[in-house]
Amino acid sequence: MEPAEQQNELVSAEGRNRKAVLCQRCGSRVLQPGTALFSRRQLFLPSMRKKPALADGSNPDGDLLQEHWLVNDMFIFENVGFTKDVGNIKFLVCADCEIGPIGWHCLDDKNSFYVALERVSHE
Repeated sequence: MEPAEQQNELVSAEGRNRKAVLCQRCGSRVLQPGTALFSRRQLFLPSMRKKPALADGSNPDGDLLQEHWLVNDMFIFENVGFTKDVGNIKFLVCADCEIGPIGWHCLDDKNSFYVALERVSHE
């Protein structure tokens, strides 16, 4: 599927997620349809692994990702966990299987939680 076709399938005319956002590993629901805005912002996320390995911040391996779901209130999430602070960043992980990071949150901006499209599945 072409990126534009995939984006049209996932993003509504209002710029919101058309489908539920799920953990790629365990299928747990992270966001309900229509609860997040599509956003393009270049963010670095470490490689996916279990939560304890993320918190030490020692491994720089990861990906520079551009496409995200932007959530402005942490209580909108159905199921998400947070790592310990890594500098002024908290990484978002699946609360059920603790795999991640699936997203990113800067402590300087209390109302911006980013979930990377490449790190989740949609249904």
